[in-house]
Amino acid sequence: MFVMELTYTAPVEAVEEQMDAHIAWLTGYYAAGVFLASGRKVPRDGGIILAGGVSRAEIEKIAAEDPFVEAGVCAYRITEFIATKTSADLATVRESAG
Repeated sequence: MFVMELTYTAPVEAVEEQMDAHIAWLTGYYAAGVFLASGRKVPRDGGIILAGGVSRAEIEKIAAEDPFVEAGVCAYRITEFIATKTSADLATVRESAG
């Protein structure tokens, strides 16, 4: 599983100009079952996406496709972790520590 942390690298006004495209990008990866949760950070200097079911290389490719990245208004920090304990709602992404 991955924590994808977005940090804005441009003023919020520039981010807002890309918001519709970013939301469409999010919607596509929710439909594909990759994204599990997402939202703005507080204070609003970026966002967080929880993702799973893909490799590190795939998640880096997905992040690079974000319209925010393409427009140069955010940077990603991607942290991989093994979700050995989850709520019942996330049982399908639970992993073994092996």
